[in-house]
Amino acid sequence: MDFDVLSALDSRGYIHQCTNLERITEIFRSGRKISFYLGIDPTADSLHIGHFCALMLFRYLQDAGHRGILLIGGATAMVGDPSGKSDMRQMLTKERLEHNLQEVREVAKRFVRTEGDNPAIFVNNADWINKYSYVDFMRHVGVHFNINTMLAADAYANRLKEGGLTFLEMGYMPMQAFDFVHLYEEYGCTLQIGGSDQWGNIVAGAALQRKIRFLEMEGPGNNDAEEIFGLTCPLLLTKDGKKMGKTESGTLWVAREKTTAYDFYQYFYNVDDADVEMLLKLFTRIPLDEIAGLCGSDIIRAKRTMAYEITKLVHGEAGADQVLEAVKSLFTEDTSGENAPESEYVVEGPEINVVDLFYNAGFVETKSEMRRLISQNGAAVDGNRCASPDDIISKPEERDFVLLKKGKKNFMKVRFK
Repeated sequence: MDFDVLSALDSRGYIHQCTNLERITEIFRSGRKISFYLGIDPTADSLHIGHFCALMLFRYLQDAGHRGILLIGGATAMVGDPSGKSDMRQMLTKERLEHNLQEVREVAKRFVRTEGDNPAIFVNNADWINKYSYVDFMRHVGVHFNINTMLAADAYANRLKEGGLTFLEMGYMPMQAFDFVHLYEEYGCTLQIGGSDQWGNIVAGAALQRKIRFLEMEGPGNNDAEEIFGLTCPLLLTKDGKKMGKTESGTLWVAREKTTAYDFYQYFYNVDDADVEMLLKLFTRIPLDEIAGLCGSDIIRAKRTMAYEITKLVHGEAGADQVLEAVKSLFTEDTSGENAPESEYVVEGPEINVVDLFYNAGFVETKSEMRRLISQNGAAVDGNRCASPDDIISKPEERDFVLLKKGKKNFMKVRFK
């Protein structure tokens, strides 16, 4: 890793905002190692690609010798971050939360180092926040928050415009801010990282730390305490400003049972050419000059490299290699379908109308879309073009499934009972 880690990160597009970039750059260049943390709320039982940038940033800092703390928010997830939401998040049961905690912890291990030298430290903010009574927490933490200032933050201001804000959610920022205070006291943590949507919460944490420290030191004259910082990476957006990670079937998840390795690879292979260089910079360790050369000379090869490397990052080398084999067989018109993604839909009976087959399997969003595909010669079953919306598809004699094809690149396997 480059000794000047922040310059390396900046050149790859990781740095969006920092409370004092000049000062923290000086600290890193001095060779001093610090403790930092990233918080993730387990509001679902997996991670999605919106978490990737911050987790990669975590690993870069960890590889540079800085001590990383991964906070999984067992307390904050019970409240829900209002950032980017037009309505209150669905409240989790304690049982669902515990399940999500364990799943997110395991998925995060694919990105951060948990063994060997400088392993990541995993913590749960329920371990310190839940010890407080409501009144005690408000007296210790809530007293430092001005409501007018909070409502000016994007997370709250946008919610007020779009339909209201619950009192429960108003407690989110003080809770997350207190995490920074606790981790500073417990681990000497002086840097919080996260996505740019967390900027308001990160700044609130730094401000809370200064206020509490001011009171404990009886005024500003004591300069012994360390300076603390916040740093965010950009949200993962396409060149036209849309959030990455949304597919026809929903969010692109890390967990294989939610998004197959094949679908994961295909999503990234199908991104716009203009986004390939950005993704190679963010999610591979390929040198920047090689990335520029590859994108400038052979964008198809660059796409394949990018899609493979990101799939390998999430699903491992074996999983990524299996996807390449699947892609190779499918694109050579091999209709065996052994490696194709499989639909959860199962055909009841020996035959089905082709439009119903594609629609019920979730391979098209509407039946009208399927009819258009047929008229454009864009749909096939087991390598045979669909000629009419009235075509009937029968269960093959030699196997219990058929292989659907949509366009040039999309395949799906559907089983018959």
